[in-house]
Amino acid sequence: MSAPPTTSAAPRSGLVVLALFLVYVVWGSTYLGIHLALEGGMPPLSVISGTRFVIAGGVLYAMLRWRGVAPPTRAQWRTLAVMGLSLLFLGNGMVVLAERDVSSGLAAVAVASVPLWMALFSAFRGQRVTGGEWLGIAVGFAGVLWLNAGSSLTATPAGLVFLLVAPLGWAAGSIWSRGRDLPSPFMTAAGQMLCGGAILVVAGLLRGERMTAPPSLQGVLAVAYLCVFGSIVAFTAYVWLLHNVRPVLASSYAYVNPVIAVALGAWIAHERFSAADIGAMAVILAGVVVITLARMRRA
Repeated sequence: MSAPPTTSAAPRSGLVVLALFLVYVVWGSTYLGIHLALEGGMPPLSVISGTRFVIAGGVLYAMLRWRGVAPPTRAQWRTLAVMGLSLLFLGNGMVVLAERDVSSGLAAVAVASVPLWMALFSAFRGQRVTGGEWLGIAVGFAGVLWLNAGSSLTATPAGLVFLLVAPLGWAAGSIWSRGRDLPSPFMTAAGQMLCGGAILVVAGLLRGERMTAPPSLQGVLAVAYLCVFGSIVAFTAYVWLLHNVRPVLASSYAYVNPVIAVALGAWIAHERFSAADIGAMAVILAGVVVITLARMRRA
């Protein structure tokens, strides 16, 4: 999503810190939440991704309509459906499928490459890319190659494919949506979650996902956490940040979330990471930081 202009009045620093905490920690913890939901017997596409987004999108949509926000037009719904397909089905759904085979921290590290793909796709669309941004792309993709060739991903070919598709889908959808006719930011989020959630539910049912046994309490609580905190609270905080702080600060979650995810995975899920995993993460995040700094200088 492109960043709307910041407001003229400076927000209170306490609110900025709270919003950043929610985006950093809650979004970083969603990878562990997915791991716990899978461990608790929840179907990946139809429930952990699909039902979660349908509920979250429905709640947000109802709240916005109650407050008088205009609904999307028919043309806008078509755009939101494409965004739901690329960002949520390909972006989030593939991460959930990957986490059946790889650790939550490793999944977060792979998704950290999204800004690199976005910068590359922007160049393909004719946007001017500075030398600093090209340097960041080169550094970041060196880390991506290291992650895919020298880490524990090599032992899980399916997980490797899913974690290659996920950031590609998210980045492509983000770039494609720029300049499109969209409703207000929060209504865009609600419509995108409704469309993407519906696609995920259908895809899960078509691939034969069924709950053969009652889910554990852990699985139910994990999906509830993803729905309420990951899809409503943290995203609301992110949109608020886009309206009230510089876009570069709002987007800084891209290189904080993987660190949070790796730390939580090691602490709570007792995940173990090789030196190659940690080294690849450091190189990917270095590339993202270089791109961010180059864009700040250009701005």
